[in-house]
This record gives sequence, structure tokens and C-alpha cells, in this order.
Amino acid sequence: MSIKETLQADLTEAIRGRNEIVSGTIRMVLTAITNEEVSGKEARTLTDAEIITVLSREAKKRREAAEAFGDAGRADKAALEKAEGEVIAKYLPAQMSEDEIKKLIAAAIAQTGASGPGDMGKVMGVIKSQVAGKADGATVSGLVKEALNK
Repeated sequence: MSIKETLQADLTEAIRGRNEIVSGTIRMVLTAITNEEVSGKEARTLTDAEIITVLSREAKKRREAAEAFGDAGRADKAALEKAEGEVIAKYLPAQMSEDEIKKLIAAAIAQTGASGPGDMGKVMGVIKSQVAGKADGATVSGLVKEALNK
């Protein structure tokens, strides 16, 4: 069963169970997926990898919104955004630990022969596909920068 089919089945269950946070979040995610499918010159069906990219983007939006609401003193809104982020996280692959990312970075540096901050693009190009959907891009970028500045 594809991720989209799983989302649709879970939406049905959430509606039946009257779980408004889960049903609302899944509706938003399915809308984002549909928007992605119809954008461009012709409509297409997204692959699971492309759906994971959309889910990652939606999860990042929720994290950023929760942080912004928290900073503004709106704990109720921040809690809602965090709850939505947790619902989305169920459909994402398991996130990589910092140690796993550092091992990939070390291997990529060895593979590309990168020697300084100017070679960051080379390293990111190699590991981007390996961490797609499994790690936050900003975290990976920071770790690559740190490794190349040593």
C-alpha cells in the first residue's frame, strides 16, 4: 500500500473515530500532495519518494510554526502545531541520528576529496540523496560545515 493510500485509509479511520486533529492534519497533507500532483504543465501521480518530500516540507512548516507561536507566547497554538507535526511524523521514515549523519559525511568527504568549506557543495551533493526525508537539511548542512572547518 502506498503512502497516499495509507493516508486516505487513516483519514477514514480518524473521521470515524472523531479525531479532529488527526483528520484535519491528514486532510492538509493530502491537499498538499494533490497540489503537488497538479502543479506544472500536466497532472501526475507522485511516487512515495516524492510524497515523503512533501511530508517533510509539511513537518518542517509545523516545527517552524510551533517555534514561532512558542516565542510569541501562544502555547495553545504551539501545542496544536506540535500535535500536527507528530501526526505527520508517523508517515515519514525514521530520522537518522547525528552519529549516522556524521558517518555519511565522513564517507562523502573521503569520496570527494573535499578539503575545506569551498567544497561543501560537493559533499552535500553526495549525501543529499542518502539523507532525503531521514534528516533535516539544516542539521546536515551544519554538520557538513563543521566537518569541513576542522
